[in-house]
Amino acid sequence: MTPEPGRIKRIILIGPYARRSWYEDSRTIEFSDYEFWVVVNHPLFTDERCWRRARATIDRELGNRCAVDIEIYLKSDIRNAKAERDTFILDRIEAGITLYRASRDAPLPSRDQREERP
Repeated sequence: MTPEPGRIKRIILIGPYARRSWYEDSRTIEFSDYEFWVVVNHPLFTDERCWRRARATIDRELGNRCAVDIEIYLKSDIRNAKAERDTFILDRIEAGITLYRASRDAPLPSRDQREERP
């Protein structure tokens, strides 16, 4: 049986922006860090090489104005956290803001769809 292709199942904003406790200093152009948790369906999709392009785009667009942290979790990691009552993970998910959920939102465009755009 072939494993299904890597898919993003959920994107969650956590940290100061989710808690509405961020800071922005317009004088120095410094901002709170952005923290995203991305939940994926397959272990191979957690490999750092899968996320290089996303990280490069973020770095190019934001420069050094603020840090953006992306943590990648397997869907099974979240299930295990629930079963084990892992408060580190569960508290952050509960306080976080779900930006995308595959079960309710339109599919994210594939690489082929992005490249077809004019």
